Amino acid sequence: MKPQDLYRASGTMALGTIFSRITGFIYGILIVAVLGTTLLADTYNVANTMPNILYNLLVGGALAAIFIPQLIRSFSDEDGGDGFASRLITTVCFILLVLVALGMVFAPALVHLYAPEFSSPGFELEKSIAITFTRYCLPQIFFLGLFAMLGQVANARGSFAPLMWAPIANNLAGISLFTWFLLSTDNLSIGAITPTQIQIMGIGTSACIAIQALILVPVVVRLGIKIRPKFGLYGLRKSFTLAGWTMVYVLISQLGYLVTVNVSTSAAVRSAKEGIITGVGFTPFRNAYLIMLLPYSIITVSIITALLPHLSKLVIDKKPEEVREQLIRAIKLVGVITVPSAIALFFFGPLITQVLFFGISGEDSRFIGYVLSALSFGLIFFSINLILIRGFNAFEDTRTQVVSILVINLLSVGLSYGALFTMKSHLVTVGLGAAFSISYMVGLWVTLKLLARHTGRIRLQDFAGQHARIFLAAFLVMGPMFLLISFLNLTSALSLAIALFLVLILGFFGYLWTARFLGVQEVTMVRHITSSVLSRNKAR
Repeated sequence: MKPQDLYRASGTMALGTIFSRITGFIYGILIVAVLGTTLLADTYNVANTMPNILYNLLVGGALAAIFIPQLIRSFSDEDGGDGFASRLITTVCFILLVLVALGMVFAPALVHLYAPEFSSPGFELEKSIAITFTRYCLPQIFFLGLFAMLGQVANARGSFAPLMWAPIANNLAGISLFTWFLLSTDNLSIGAITPTQIQIMGIGTSACIAIQALILVPVVVRLGIKIRPKFGLYGLRKSFTLAGWTMVYVLISQLGYLVTVNVSTSAAVRSAKEGIITGVGFTPFRNAYLIMLLPYSIITVSIITALLPHLSKLVIDKKPEEVREQLIRAIKLVGVITVPSAIALFFFGPLITQVLFFGISGEDSRFIGYVLSALSFGLIFFSINLILIRGFNAFEDTRTQVVSILVINLLSVGLSYGALFTMKSHLVTVGLGAAFSISYMVGLWVTLKLLARHTGRIRLQDFAGQHARIFLAAFLVMGPMFLLISFLNLTSALSLAIALFLVLILGFFGYLWTARFLGVQEVTMVRHITSSVLSRNKAR
């Protein structure tokens, strides 16, 4: 795949992701403004996160990782792959509906699993609200699956942009929902929220996901793909065999995230018992995690989504050395954004969250920033690991990658519980951020070793030198700015906003100039992607 083609495809998706993440941030900020960051917010966020966890745990990983290579192979069928896609979507939709029904029945057990300390004496109301929210949110599982399947079909046909743009509709609907709550209600709390408000919020959140999925239906129709209900497993056996190992991979990953939810909600309950009123549980972790994912979503997902179909074709053509070169190129390109972003998040985490979450107390918003700083360097290793995993997927090897995620999650789980039992309750969630970063740092070495059997050895030296120069460039620019802002000790909302604006502008252009001076050739990617997007928009 030529760099220009990769830039063009990645640029279009990156633009969609930027708008998606901006609207997503507004959506998230409004949720925090309405619910705060304490236990009421945790009841909603645990319930709203559970469909994503269950979907990824049982179906989502297989859809994302396996079916693009299989869809590409099905293009050689007599019907151009329409039959395979129809059977796939019909079968998975049936599975998802069964999962939703089972989840509704076992909602109390799910809440106890993810937030066990909600069952503590004195927290019965929190548990009841969490169960109710969960039942309203579980239908999201079906629509998440439908969205993913339609998106994968479009990707396999070379249409990448709709999958990146559709979440904007979800976010805009969510913004409307929570703006209405913000304008029509005052000071929602555990004791004040009504059953009707819970119902509107829960059903409305699920409706937003439904909009995101259904908006892809006309996209698939326009591509000339004929999807119709079609039961049967003909042609799907290999896909589901491969998906079996992917489900093991995702199972391990999501069990690790279960521990994160479990530990963070436990920390929140324990802090509440100690009389701490600052939000220190799952909601701060979730919001910090979403901010950390922004650079990953904009550049890493865009590049690997554009790259995966090409990797699959190289594997079919038996060109493993070219697969290796493409993976190294992708790691270098992604590092141009993720490395300086990690340094910025580490230095300016509290500044970022104080500006973004202006609707809550300074103490609550700063705590989210401390968690963000702890997560920051995990961004680099998380992104590289996901690129390498796409290499396994291209070779249709879903078994070997399980070892990598097992090591990562065993370490993360150990460090997470270590934080719960050794750190003060109000600091545990910061410890969870550090556990994430450390586990992916170690896991990268394991993933590199495992992938070598397919591509030949990918050494740290193949990209570490370039990453070191990027790190130095970003540090030289952002370090002095961090010291200056710390010395000024800014407190007002306006001064914090101005400081963040200057950090973003001066930090970005200063980093680009310094990186070019240090010989980081890949920084030209920023210009190429921008010009590709602009030329595409002019052509329209």
